Order: sequence, then C-alpha cells, then structure tokens
Amino acid sequence: MEFQGKSVVVTGAGKGIGRATAKLLAERGAQVVAVTRTKEDLDSLESETGCRSIVVDLADAVATREAARAAIPADYLVNCAGTTALDPFLDVSSETFDLIYAVNTRAPMILAQEYARDRVRRGLPGAIVNVSSVSSFIGFTDHAAYCASKGALDALTRVMANELGRYGIRVNAINPTVTLTPMAAKAWSDADKSARMLSRIPVGRFADPEDVAEVILYLLSDRASMLNGLAMPVDGGFMIN
Repeated sequence: MEFQGKSVVVTGAGKGIGRATAKLLAERGAQVVAVTRTKEDLDSLESETGCRSIVVDLADAVATREAARAAIPADYLVNCAGTTALDPFLDVSSETFDLIYAVNTRAPMILAQEYARDRVRRGLPGAIVNVSSVSSFIGFTDHAAYCASKGALDALTRVMANELGRYGIRVNAINPTVTLTPMAAKAWSDADKSARMLSRIPVGRFADPEDVAEVILYLLSDRASMLNGLAMPVDGGFMIN
C-alpha cells in the first residue's frame, strides 16, 4: 500500500495502459482521479476502483486546462492518454497531424503545467510520468504523425525534468513496445507486420498493460528518487536489436 493517502491523476484511464495503471494504483492505496473522454469507461472504472472521474476531450486545449484544474491538487500525475492514425507519410493531412499532436503532446503539457504550478506554489515535491512509445526512437511505416508526437513528448519530458526537478518534481517518460491495448490492435492487426515486430523482441512477446503499469508506479514512487529525465524503454529488449 505504498500509495496510501496519495492522490494520482491518470489521463487515458478508460482503456489500456491508463486503465491498468489506475486499477493498480487503487489496489495500492491511491485515490485516483481518472481523466478520459468516454463516460462509459469511467463509469465502469468508478465501480471497480472508487475513483473520481473527469470526462474531457483532450484534443480541446481549453477543456483540457479546465479539466486539469478540476483534477488538482494531486500528489502525482500520469499522462497516459494517446491517439494514433495510420497514414503513409505522403498522405498525412495537417488535420490529422494537429489532432495527434494535440492529444499526445499538447495535452500532457497542459496537464503538467497545472499540476506543477500547484505543487510549486505550495512548496511540495512530486512526480510525473509521461507515457511515450518506442515510436519516438523508430520511424515506423505509416506512423509519421504518431512518431513525431511521441518524439516531441520525450523532448518535452527532458525540459520538464530540467526545470521542474529544481522544485523537487521528477519527470520521466516511458517508451513501451507494442502493448496489447485496443489502440495497438488498430495499428498492429496485420499478421505479417506484427510478426516482424515480434521477431525483434528478445523476450518473445508484446507487453501487457500491467507490465507497463508496474513501471509507471515505480517511477512515481520514492524508490525512483534519483530517476529524472529518462525516456525508458519498456520493450522486452526491442531497442537492443
């Protein structure tokens, strides 16, 4: 129960990694503030964990800032919400690019700004984990906007770690390989494509959401007190190949 008495904001908490993280935090004593755009997902999560929920479309910058302010004060922040689209580079529209950046990069910035301003104002330490992807390191076919958004999130994480670390707020990114979520099914449903990816993972499998959630909790905890500014692969060894 290492998070007993702590409050944690988790975006993208309705599905996948975010939901697994919210559930694991609740099991270990945290009061979770779950943020996502689908009310039905939050209703079921509330019934399972007793979390507080906020429905918001994170593509909307104004609504995102309002939701961030409603979510705080909190001890920790997990920016897990994300979206993707599959387009060859030559076909990516500016509208698609802007949407993916809005959710994957701008929304984490807004949430982190409001969270950190509150912590700094009250003179309290904290921790933020931004859920990125191995796509920030690799130029996957048909993932131009997604790869770019996650690379930008890693860069943003480094700046946040540098500036906020001076106030006792640690900021790290994690970079999972393919994780068995609904969004991953959309991107990796092609058997040939997924087989090539799987062949590069020495442990021989894709990640489960719970695998990633455990790392997130570790980075939030005091056990990771000297970890700041990382882009940490959670990839079964994918990046060594």
